[in-house]
Parts: sequence; C-alpha cells; structure tokens
Amino acid sequence: MTIQGKVQKQNLGTGFWGIIADNGEKWRPVKMPKALQKDGIQVEIEAELANEMVSIFMWGKAIQIKKHKIIG
Repeated sequence: MTIQGKVQKQNLGTGFWGIIADNGEKWRPVKMPKALQKDGIQVEIEAELANEMVSIFMWGKAIQIKKHKIIG
C-alpha cells in the first residue's frame, strides 16, 4: 500500500515514531528508518501490515516500510 502523510514523534509510553496519513489514518512503523525520524516531515511510503502479535503501543496500525521518500 502507498501512504502519504506527516511523521510525528509520539510521546506515549517510551515514545515512538508514527505517521499520520493525509486522510487521518494513523500508522506505526515497526522499525522507522533513521532518515524518516524527523518530526513534521512529509513522506510517501510503500508499506505492508506488520505481523505484530503484541505491542505496548495502543496507537495506529503496525506496518513494515518497504520504500520511502521525503516529499515537499
């Protein structure tokens, strides 16, 4: 799937990186690439749902990023 949105640092629990898509959906990359770990940047990613059985974060849907680029 292709997702366009804004990267945001979430300060819930121990903290994590999330992506809020342009349509408002919340996505939580399991391993956010270092290049995308900048609060507020616009990105376009190719991702798939992650097989994550348990997580301490109750925010968004877990994804694995396959490709990414910074836009804007």
